[in-house]
Amino acid sequence: MPHHSDMTLLSDEVLKEKVSEFVLLTGSSNPALAEQVGKILGSKVYKPITKFADGESRVQIPINIRRGSVIIIQSTCPPNVDSNIIELLLMIDAAKRASADEVLVIIPYFGYARQDRKDRPRVPISASVLGQAIEFAGADKICTLDIHSEQLQGFVKTPWDNLYASYSIIPRIEQEHFNELVVASPDKGGVPTATAYARRLNAHGVAIVYKVRDVHSRDESEALDIIGDVEGKDVLLVDDMATTAGTLCNAAQLIKNRGAKKIWAAVTHGVFSEGALDKINNSPIERVLITDTIPQPEEVKSCPKIEIVTIAGLLAEAILRIESGQSLSEKLIIR
Repeated sequence: MPHHSDMTLLSDEVLKEKVSEFVLLTGSSNPALAEQVGKILGSKVYKPITKFADGESRVQIPINIRRGSVIIIQSTCPPNVDSNIIELLLMIDAAKRASADEVLVIIPYFGYARQDRKDRPRVPISASVLGQAIEFAGADKICTLDIHSEQLQGFVKTPWDNLYASYSIIPRIEQEHFNELVVASPDKGGVPTATAYARRLNAHGVAIVYKVRDVHSRDESEALDIIGDVEGKDVLLVDDMATTAGTLCNAAQLIKNRGAKKIWAAVTHGVFSEGALDKINNSPIERVLITDTIPQPEEVKSCPKIEIVTIAGLLAEAILRIESGQSLSEKLIIR
């Protein structure tokens, strides 16, 4: 996770010498993000998706891609998760059948990532099914952002890189003047991420909220206790996603009850199901930073507590490094 001063795109010279021509494609899930990436790279973004009269997706790539590199940017995100997945698979297949040499799939938000194990009898491991479908369709490389379970990378043999939104979020946080900042994780699974944020922000410590989750409802949890000192401190809660926002807001309330002053949150994926904004607005959290991995409705954009940070620069840098054969971990995925 690099310091903001390192966040510069590869030089034009490196790009000209090492990066061959590539074609950028995007589906219907988040064309605005793809357009921002294309603008940074100086590349046109093609939108090959149309619909048949019966609602089926139709894909036709409008230019020649034979023996070329194709980069597909497509979040498999709400509100049309399954439709976005179908579009992704069809774009991959179309590119391979058009004789593309290499297809890089960038999935800023990877749907079904939380369904990564058999937590109950007679259920699928949906994340594995989706990963294998992407591989079978012909993806040569996969790139995601803050995927919920990093072990998903082992579900396929296709090379899979996972980037971190902290690259884009930390420069925004550094603009604030926090008093004795403590970085907190709302559960034990987020401790590595909280530790990485704390190290880069020179925080005074890390706190962990202990919670219990109802296994019959993956979106309901209860905060029980805190490991770490937050009294009199400013606290930054970090998490990979907020759906109902229950985990985030419960943790914030517990932290506030333990004497914290200012509370901010940094969340990569703002899924925000119905009622989530009400919880955030009624919580002690002053500001929630999210990224644009998922396009947000106007009610989220206009929420005074929510600020959207773009990851377009991060994705553009990743594309240049992948296409030029440069290391990703050197600057982009060091934790």
